[in-house]
Amino acid sequence: MNVNDIKNITVIGAGSMGHQIAMLCALGGYQTTLQDIQEGALQKAKESLQYQMAKWVSKGKISQEVLDQAFNRLNVTTSLEEASVNADFVIEAVVEKLDVKRELFEKLDRFTPPHAILATNSSTIINSKIADVTSRPEKVCNMHFFFPPLVMDCVEVVMSDQTSEETAQITMDVCKQINRTAVLLKKEIWGFVANRLLFALHAEAIKLYEEGICDFKDIDIITKKSLNHPLGPFELMDLSGIDVGYFAQQQHYKETGDPKDKPAKCIEEKVKAGELGRKTGKGWYDYEKAGVKK
Repeated sequence: MNVNDIKNITVIGAGSMGHQIAMLCALGGYQTTLQDIQEGALQKAKESLQYQMAKWVSKGKISQEVLDQAFNRLNVTTSLEEASVNADFVIEAVVEKLDVKRELFEKLDRFTPPHAILATNSSTIINSKIADVTSRPEKVCNMHFFFPPLVMDCVEVVMSDQTSEETAQITMDVCKQINRTAVLLKKEIWGFVANRLLFALHAEAIKLYEEGICDFKDIDIITKKSLNHPLGPFELMDLSGIDVGYFAQQQHYKETGDPKDKPAKCIEEKVKAGELGRKTGKGWYDYEKAGVKK
């Protein structure tokens, strides 16, 4: 197989990551199917994409004709089997919980053709923890996009010891086809590169906040003004979704048992209160009052 054999791409999960990844694939010329178990999520995804892509057209980033062609290549369904049956390449973008991903990949292994590559968009979980439920571990890899995928030009492609060179190369080539810069990691590590750096910054920011050294808003100001970051750590948590980092840390703590890997109390409180950031209207900051479009 090579990248020219990839015609149909399926994206599983129509959330904040999945629907934008699907749009990238459709813009890249692939027949693309976006699957989610909730019809409401698919409807919301279509509305969000229509809104975002209309802005691209108005800014001259793409033509209306190119956009119309991309939307014609993009289909949605609530049926996993229907979405999988003709897939050459699958990108999973569901919740950051290992048991959910393992259950999904077991089904994908049964529903997809034997040649199909199965990639996970997990931001932290190494693919070898998922691949063993399939009959094709050599065709499983990480394909980690960054939020928001339509804006962020980077994808971490991660190989396990069993991922084949062919799978890695095709995945890198797919990234090129959808106009994203891919970086290949030939060795697995929890959190990969970007999130290990990011989590270190977030952990220190949360520690400073919980110890009363500085208010979270001031930590964000210092980070932006002194380090020239476009967003402070608390603003970035709100943008990405506080629950995303929480679930990732929960899984890591479950694996290591090390108290330092346990999610911080303030983060746990936010998740339990349903204050997950921009997508819920409130996280560290209140977006309902600010009138920010989620």
